[in-house]
Amino acid sequence: MPSELPILNIAAICLFDLNGRLLLVRKRGTQAFMLPGGKCEPGESSLNALQRELLEELELRLDVNSISLLGQFSAPAANEANTRITATVYRGALPHRVYPAAELEQLEWLEAQQPRPDNLAPLLSEHVLPALGGIWLSHTTANL
Repeated sequence: MPSELPILNIAAICLFDLNGRLLLVRKRGTQAFMLPGGKCEPGESSLNALQRELLEELELRLDVNSISLLGQFSAPAANEANTRITATVYRGALPHRVYPAAELEQLEWLEAQQPRPDNLAPLLSEHVLPALGGIWLSHTTANL
């Protein structure tokens, strides 16, 4: 009987700019674009992990009262072979311009109507974008 794949618990967020574009990030030395966020430390809540990761990676101080839960999803890890992730994903408006820091190499913006690139992380392409669907198309960032 095959052993089960290791599972990483992560927290991530769909951050939208004033034009309704979704922020995507790519870590140094990788190919896949994903949502901002990262791994939860043992005993750390998803919100605390998200706050820590956004401060490290984007120098962004997250107001947890300004975001809402999108859902929990499971998918293959984009950058770790033979690993799955369980992700708690939030959504909210980006309060100001951000720049890549720490291990991030590149930021990209995805518009609701544009074709999807091939290099999206499985969590994003298989779960988050379908879950956003109508929410993304029918709301402005003020309603996110």
